[in-house]
Amino acid sequence: MTRIAVLASGRGSNFEALAAAAQAGTLPAAFVLLASDQPGAGALAVAARFGIPSAVITGRRERGRLDAECEARFLAACRAAGAEWICLAGFMRILGEHFLGAYPDRVVNIHPSLLPAFPGLDAQAQAWAHGVRVSGCTVHLVDAGVDTGPIVLQRAVPVLPMDSAASLAARILVEEHRLYPEALRLLLAGGWQREGRRLLLTANPEPAT
Repeated sequence: MTRIAVLASGRGSNFEALAAAAQAGTLPAAFVLLASDQPGAGALAVAARFGIPSAVITGRRERGRLDAECEARFLAACRAAGAEWICLAGFMRILGEHFLGAYPDRVVNIHPSLLPAFPGLDAQAQAWAHGVRVSGCTVHLVDAGVDTGPIVLQRAVPVLPMDSAASLAARILVEEHRLYPEALRLLLAGGWQREGRRLLLTANPEPAT
């Protein structure tokens, strides 16, 4: 069973989807830590409900990045928990090369757009304001950039004529909760390799549900 730590800053709905999949036996993972940079994050309550250990680690913000001391504390907590993979679930900080180097190609994130379109904050509002006809969500490996790592899986969501930015975000979130466990299951099963910015599947993935 692969041991996974989750980093989250907000309500933790994607973390809850992952934890529920593991509890149901559809995701072969043991979540060993929820670490947050926000003492009031809803993800901490999610961790408590699932009996997952949690930690709050705060520090200075440096242009959206963790300062070196804070990043070292996150890394130490993940290592102490025995984490083999890291999942980001609404973690609003950019990880540095020191952390990523400790978990090469084993840090995963989900983003509410069809990357490379609309990276960064408020992706759903960006898509709605731009007038795109299709948006969606992307699970990707994390690198030192902002939502620039190799894409694992994507799910398209149509932008409806009556949509607002909020309604589009809500419908994308439903798909995020389905896609993240599916993509993580694919990664943990192996059958893939990284070639530059591309992630090549050497076995047929199961369809996302």
